[in-house]
Order: sequence, then structure tokens, then C-alpha cells
Amino acid sequence: MTMVGGGNRRRVLILSSALLLMLILLVEASAGGGEGQGRIYKNISPEGERRKLLANGLADTPPMGWNSWNHFGCNISESMIRETADAIVSTGLAKLGYKYVNIDDCWAEYTRDQQGNFVARKSTFPSGIKALADYVHNKGLKLGIYSDSGSMTCSKTMPGSLGYEEQDAKMFASWGIDYLKYDNCNNEGLKPTIRYPIMTRALMNAGRPIFFSLCEWGDMHPALWGSKIGNSWRTTNDITDTWLSMMYIADMNEYYADYARPGGWNDPDMLEVGNGGMTKDEYIVHFSIWAISKAPLLIGCDVRNVTKETLDILGNTEVIGVNQDKLGVQAKKVRMEGDLEVWAGPLSKYRVVVLMVNRGPATSLMTAHWDDIGLPPNTTVIARDLWLHKALRQRPVGNLSVTVASHACKMFILKSVS
Repeated sequence: MTMVGGGNRRRVLILSSALLLMLILLVEASAGGGEGQGRIYKNISPEGERRKLLANGLADTPPMGWNSWNHFGCNISESMIRETADAIVSTGLAKLGYKYVNIDDCWAEYTRDQQGNFVARKSTFPSGIKALADYVHNKGLKLGIYSDSGSMTCSKTMPGSLGYEEQDAKMFASWGIDYLKYDNCNNEGLKPTIRYPIMTRALMNAGRPIFFSLCEWGDMHPALWGSKIGNSWRTTNDITDTWLSMMYIADMNEYYADYARPGGWNDPDMLEVGNGGMTKDEYIVHFSIWAISKAPLLIGCDVRNVTKETLDILGNTEVIGVNQDKLGVQAKKVRMEGDLEVWAGPLSKYRVVVLMVNRGPATSLMTAHWDDIGLPPNTTVIARDLWLHKALRQRPVGNLSVTVASHACKMFILKSVS
């Protein structure tokens, strides 16, 4: 999360070779010293340690779950988290793969205790985080938590982990934490390529596998260096619940498609589906793009009061299957004609996923050409519509043409039969 005004900042998307080299060198920085404040940051790291920085066995597919920030902000409590865990199970979302229940900012007291440990906010989390983790685990789910690589979190209501990485990682592990979202605020001018690897090593030494989500906002292009540091990395600033914000973020995230792979994923921020700022068709576009982009599918609405329409979107098993496909290749835009875009990417079992998105104001005929998506020109395919849950009667040859409404999409899996 970022708490800055002025909307999304534009980023320079073309890196010089010199800058790229600098980023690579910075990633190889490591930290010396013990726990607590006053750590000395060094630029020495054995090659063997670099290779195993992320040997936590997590993220073979993008994570699925829920996060508190988009809907609740700082208005969170242990009772709300428990109720959310209950709802993820009772709605059937857990059976579909939504496993993480992630607490975002504002869960801790403003200051640490005398031993330098985080203290759960007594007014909202009186039972403590370990008891909450036990409750969530007993539901068959996993608990995530939030911290920051600076001196304070983005809300400035609780401490960050800068200088306390080892201590905090061990505390998270002792509580039974499964996921850490690690933000980028109040960082005292230290580059993220220096700060984030320190927490990586701390988590590896904590004695418990913890998914590490780098919330760096894309400032220093973490897709270029994040695979050695975390299991996912934010490629953009924060999403808002609007069509323009969602599509802008989709554009930014797509630029880094080649860097996503099993073990490490581009993260365009949490889902807004169900929060009310977009239409049903726009939310379907949102969910479809996140799915083909192999993005983390982290629900951002109040699942305790979720509508059937929202559940139908979040619960589309065929679209989820694209996101969780074992091949783990992020789709890209393969053709853009004004407001009309064709996205495509390979799937396992020699299949291709195609998404046609109409960003314009009027219904339009759209065509996906085989030479754009990597199929031989005379190939015959079975085309299955993932939102209508049925195959087209005719088997397309050479291209696929469909009518797509304004701010809507069509999504297909193509399977060659000739």
C-alpha cells in the first residue's frame, strides 16, 4: 500500500544497460550484524547463499486468498478476521484454492515492547496474533500478516521492521504466520534492493516457510530482481476500484510478463471484485486479466456479505484453472487495434488461452489471429468459452471472431485438433 496523493505516478519503462547492471549488483547486497537497531548494511554475499535465497518451496502457482486493505483499510479486528475465515470456508471459496487470510496494516500497537517485539493492538486484537493464527489454521486456512521495510508502516500507526528483521521474522514464525506482505514506506532513503534481501534471509532463518510478498510498488522495477528475493513483487502503485485504475495497472504489469514464473510472480495488487466501483462486466475483465497474468488472486471485498454475482466471478473454476496452470507462463497482449486488445499465452497440455478485451465505448467485432497467438495458420481448434462454460459449436480455423460489448471481454481456451 502507498499513502501518497496525486494518483499513480508514471514510470520509465525503458532501462539502460547501465541501470540494469546497477540493479543486479544491488540485489546481490547482503546484511551483516545481529538483531535490533543499528545494523550495518554490507555488500557481501556468497554465491551459494544467493542461489538459495528463495528456497522456501512456496509459490509453484500464484497464491490465492483474501486481504483486508482494499475494503477495510485500518478498520480491522480479530473478530472480523475470524468471521472472514469462517466465510471463506462456508462460501466454498476455500475449496477453490483461496487459502490465505491476510491481515494488512494497523494490527499492532504504535510502539514495541521493552524487548523490542511487536505488540498486537489490544483494542482490536486482544487475544494476540498466535491465537488468531491457530483459529485460521483450524479452518484449514493460512494466516498472512503485514509489515514494512521502513521505520514505520504506511499508515504510520505501527512500527516497521527496518533494523528488526531477524527479530520480527522469528516472531512471525512463532505465531504461525504463513505469508508476509512487506511494504516500502518510511524507508529512510535506503534502496529496496538493500532492505528487502535482509528480510528474505531473516525469513529463511526463522524456521517456518513464509510466503514473501514484496510490496515495493514497482519503483525500482522489482520484476528485474525480485525472483531472488521474494515469491511475488508489486509491479505497480495501489489499485483503486475503478475501470481506469484497473486497466492502467494491467498495462503496467503486462510489461514485465517475461519475469513471472513458478516460484515468483508479478503482483498488480489485490482484487477489487465485489467492492462496488465497477460493473459486472468490468469485474469480469478484471478477474480475467489477473488470471491470465498469473497474478496473486487475493480477494479484496467483504466476503462475509458477498453477493452471488461476486461469488460467480471469484468462483469461476475454469478461469482459476488458467491462473493456477502448472506451466506458469504469464499471458501478453499480442494485438492492439485502438481500444481492442487480444491477450494470449500458452497453457499446459498444448493449449492456448485467449482473452479479447474491449476497452472502448461501443460493442465491437474482435478477431484473434492464429499467427498472433503462435498457432500454425491452418490449425483447427476446439474453442471453449470460460465464462459461458461451453465450447463453440463451430471449430475455428485460422482465427476466432466474436462480438464483445463495451468494457467487457471474451475468454477462451483453444485446443488444437488438427
